[in-house]
Formats: sequence, C-alpha cells, structure tokens
Amino acid sequence: MTEPRPETLALLARLVAFPTVSAESNLALIDFAEHHLRHAGFVTHRLPSRDGTKAGLMARLGEGRGGVMLSAHSDVVPAEGQGWSRPPFALSRRGDRLYGRGTTDMKGFLAAMLSRAARAGKATPARPLMLAISYDEEVGCTGIREMLPGIEALGWRPELCIVGEPTGMRPAIGHKGKAALVATCHGTAGHSSLAPRHVNALHLAAEFIAALRRIQGDYAASACTDPAYDIPFSTVHAGRMQGGAALNIVPDRAAVEFELRHLPGDALSDFQDRLRCEIARILAPFRAQDEAADIRIALTNTYPGHDIAPDHPAVQDVVRHCGDPRRIKVAYGTEAGYFARLGIPTVVCGPGDMEGQGHKPDEFLALPQLALCERMLDRLLAGLR
Repeated sequence: MTEPRPETLALLARLVAFPTVSAESNLALIDFAEHHLRHAGFVTHRLPSRDGTKAGLMARLGEGRGGVMLSAHSDVVPAEGQGWSRPPFALSRRGDRLYGRGTTDMKGFLAAMLSRAARAGKATPARPLMLAISYDEEVGCTGIREMLPGIEALGWRPELCIVGEPTGMRPAIGHKGKAALVATCHGTAGHSSLAPRHVNALHLAAEFIAALRRIQGDYAASACTDPAYDIPFSTVHAGRMQGGAALNIVPDRAAVEFELRHLPGDALSDFQDRLRCEIARILAPFRAQDEAADIRIALTNTYPGHDIAPDHPAVQDVVRHCGDPRRIKVAYGTEAGYFARLGIPTVVCGPGDMEGQGHKPDEFLALPQLALCERMLDRLLAGLR
C-alpha cells in the first residue's frame, strides 16, 4: 500500500477537526490555512462573505504569467442524524481508510494542496502557483459566486485550474448545470365540507408535479443527450411539497421545490418557457372556478455546468500528471463552471469516490487515493520550476 506523506496526514487531521458544516462559520479553518500559507511564502487575499461569518481565501506564490491554480471548498455536509460509528470531526484510521467528515468531499484534496504548497514555498517557482479555498459549495456553490468579483479583480489567469472534487483521480471534463426553483400554488381557503366550492392549492401542486413528470419524459426522449453521463439527458426532480394547515381546511397555499440539472444543449430559459405553458394549461380550469387560482415560479439558485474539450491542452496536462487517460463526466455539480467563466481552463480531479463515500455516514478516503493525489500535485509543481 502506498502511504501519503506524514505532513499531509497531519494536515488532514487538523482540517477534519474543524466542523465547517455549511450552516456554521469556516473562519477558524481559514485562519489556519492562511497562517500555513503565509509561513510558506504565499501572498494571501481574504474574500469575506457578505455577512462576515465566512471567508474565502486566495493565495499565490511566484510571479509571471500562466501557472496553475488548485481549488477546494472548505465546507462539509452535516453529520448529525446519520448514525456515525465514530466521531465525524476527528480523523481516525482503520486499515487503508481514513475516516472523518469531509475526508473525501473534499478536505483530502485540500490537505494535499496545503502540503504541496509548503513544499513549493521552499523554492519560488518560475511560474506561479495559485490556491483558491471557498465556502458554501455544499449549498449550491453560493460562496464561489460571492467570491467571483474579488477573484476577477486579482487578475490571475492561470493556464490550468484543478478543482479537486472526488473523481477517483480521473480527469473529469464536464458536469451538468443546475437550477433550483420553487412553485408557489395559490388557492382559496374554506371548510372541507364545502371543498368543491374552493380551489385546493394542493390539487394545483399535484397537477404541477404531473407537468414536471411530462417535461422529464420529454427530456428522456430528446435527441439532446450525452452518453458520457450515467443519465445521459437533462433531469427534473421534485424534492419537497408543503401545504395545508389542517385536514378540515381546504389549503389556500402549497409550495413545490424542484430542480433542473441540464446539459449545455438544454437552456434554462427554454425550461422556464415550457413551465409557463404548462402553468397556463393547469390554471385554465381552476380559474374558471375562481380567478384567485395561481402558480408562481421563483428561481432560488443556479450554478453553471462545465464542459471542456477532451483534447484541450489543460486536460492533456492533467492526464499526464494524474496518470489516468480515462476522461469522465460527473453527475454532481462543482465550482468548475465559475472558473471557466473567467476564461480559466478547468478540470475536476481529486481523490475519493463521491458515489461511494460522499455525504454518507462513516465517510472515508482510501490512503492510496490520497497518495495518488500527492503524486499528481508533485508532478504538477515540478512543471512550474
């Protein structure tokens, strides 16, 4: 078994011990990372959140054009209520597995990134090494979106950015974009004994969910597909419906939270146009009964998809450094699309398996994966000298 370096393991233990669940502050972790990087000779720039409870961190070693950026998010999903068999915020080891919340998603990569940064600081590279640490990735990539103006103002233009989400150390060249929305259905309240005289908001919501299923069927039958994904078409998902106050009251309000995960060929605007048509069809018979019937859509969050050509020089660099020629696309979202919007060629590649370990109780990272990540970063840094 290949062992990661002791300094990487020590850093991972420190990082896991910070309970940086997205609902909590990450400032203690950022303090630690900033001190570590400044000690290694990096120039750092904090990018605080709007409310000041969190911060992102940008760091740079070396001058000149080009170079490489490494990116990781600092937040993790909650562990409460998951039934962990060991303390989630204390790194533990059994065999070749390192257990702890965030080991896979994605403090393993962050630990390797900080470890390699310390090594890079011993000799200033000929081309710059840049690091990005974000917040609130787990709640829809909202932190990196807040950070973008500050990142853009720095004017850094690396030749390659690696977002170290868990890909099993295979280069990932794409993922779908996402839009989160809520449909608020308005009816008329009344006594349930007189239910037919009123517009039941839950009935509107049920019709709306049926419309989402029709749209999903159309996406599944569409010619717009990408076989690189496990599910090769865009998907629509209703995640939560709420409404009603009591059984004997006709509900006058119901809400449906839903999402679209879409391929580049399926524009969000087209989806919204389709929703408007479906809503008009749904409302017609209800409004014949009462004009108060309504369904209103609000867009609550979006993040861009990502797609980079498999033969792009940045992809070829990552293939060479990670040692795995298999280019993949991942089902989950990442911050890669935001870096790409800045004109930075971006590839997702990091240790661990999102499907097998991400967001689960007793989350773990296999030691050989972390060692492979170190090897990739060592090769990458050697190319900057």
